[in-house]
Amino acid sequence: MRVLLSDGSGLTARQSATTLSEAGHVVEALSPDPLCLCKFTSHVRRVHRVPCYGLDPFSWLDAALTIYARGRFDVLLPTQEQVAVLSASAARLREVGVVTAVPPFDALAQVQDKLSAFATLTRLRIPQPSASVIVTPEALAAWEEFPIFLKAPIGTATSGVHLIAAAGDLDKLGPSWADAFAAGGLLAQAPVEGQLVMVQSIFANGELLAFHACTRVREGARGGASHKRSVVLPAVRQHMDRLGKELGWHGALSADVILGQDGPVFIDINPRLVEPVNALRSGVDLVGSLLDVARSAAQKPQPSASAGINTHQLLLAVLGAAQHDGKRGNILGELRTACLHRGAYRNSKEELTPPRHDPRACGLVALAATATVIRPRAWKWFASGSVAAYALTPAGWSQIVDRARRLRVCRSR
Repeated sequence: MRVLLSDGSGLTARQSATTLSEAGHVVEALSPDPLCLCKFTSHVRRVHRVPCYGLDPFSWLDAALTIYARGRFDVLLPTQEQVAVLSASAARLREVGVVTAVPPFDALAQVQDKLSAFATLTRLRIPQPSASVIVTPEALAAWEEFPIFLKAPIGTATSGVHLIAAAGDLDKLGPSWADAFAAGGLLAQAPVEGQLVMVQSIFANGELLAFHACTRVREGARGGASHKRSVVLPAVRQHMDRLGKELGWHGALSADVILGQDGPVFIDINPRLVEPVNALRSGVDLVGSLLDVARSAAQKPQPSASAGINTHQLLLAVLGAAQHDGKRGNILGELRTACLHRGAYRNSKEELTPPRHDPRACGLVALAATATVIRPRAWKWFASGSVAAYALTPAGWSQIVDRARRLRVCRSR
């Protein structure tokens, strides 16, 4: 099949491209960045330039649909936050014959922003940290319970999240944070000690087809997981099953969970696919399952994952070494440890840039390593550019919600 990825900049897109290509599919991707991650792999035949999604999601959509039609693709696979505009435009996609897998917009809106997700988890009694919604600047200035994680309604990766250790740290928030009050407020969430778990699932009309969970063994650049280990968590699976069933979810649904002293708590919901290779190495093909859901093909539940499967992303580890201490020796030490398969790299498989049959992938790691050894602060260029290319902004989400509301009014007349 000819598969067009909605994003070519992020880690999820890059991993999905490898998975699809190795399964025999022809893969192309969309990105506003001519030097995006998917440009550095032979698994993607072509990257098509499109407008930046976060600033104007409907201009992105127009370009995506034109490319889909001209390229005669079989599937448009959502691999990042573009799922929001695709969900809101589901009727238009059906009219022009686009095959994809997205949830109903009413379902997506219940978890897309952090305030709605908090309300949804509360309603369904799914465990989450103690939290409050702060709706005015005055209430924020008067807040006395620290430390807290302060979260804006819309934010990707670590953007829109700040750990506030004391009242004085509130003064360090930029002026853009005041805009969150117009969007409903800020979520103040208590920290929870414990291990971070990345949870991924695929649903077909509310039925859970695939589930996987892995711990973040080591942190890379911008809080991403440079090393992961698969785990079996029946209680977390039950919570995800219930969430997807209650929402009638269709497509990919992911979450971040902390394994706290009193059990698992959900700290974030992502209405999309997230880094699927650890799942694949553990026996769960999330990308294949999502592709079947998009095509309305025969959908068989995936087997349970094996526990204890280790994977890593050397690119994130190198950038993380540059970010966390900025010492050239540590960057070189990370590369040396990886080459010798020692430490966290022992019995671990590469997720992002496996070198076999893909020399361009090695070139990206070499470029990042060289740049950060020369100038450690160069990690920001590699890490920030990819997020900016696909992240949904508050203004973009407002556009999507307004358009969906107008369409609903038109249909009701």
